[in-house]
Amino acid sequence: MTDSALPENTATAADTAVVDPELRDRALDGILLLLPQVLKRELPEIGENACLFDEVGLTSAATLELILELEDHLDVQIDVEGIDPEDLRSVGTLAGFVAGHVIAED
Repeated sequence: MTDSALPENTATAADTAVVDPELRDRALDGILLLLPQVLKRELPEIGENACLFDEVGLTSAATLELILELEDHLDVQIDVEGIDPEDLRSVGTLAGFVAGHVIAED
């Protein structure tokens, strides 16, 4: 088998995590609510397919702030150790990541 025949691993952390659909919906709503606050400006109406960096204008620093605000908003702790750039591609992929990476309380 040649290298070109090997399957490419394109799974993101959100793809392999168990995602709670209710938590994903809450995370999606929270992201849409918190983005204008974090970016300190009004946003046009956006949906879950909106690209966080290109369309919305999220920066690395604002990403960290958004995740911290989401933790407070959802009253959860998010394990960001395995976050991948693909998990930050859109509002929906971030919501999926969040829903699949909540740290369980002891």
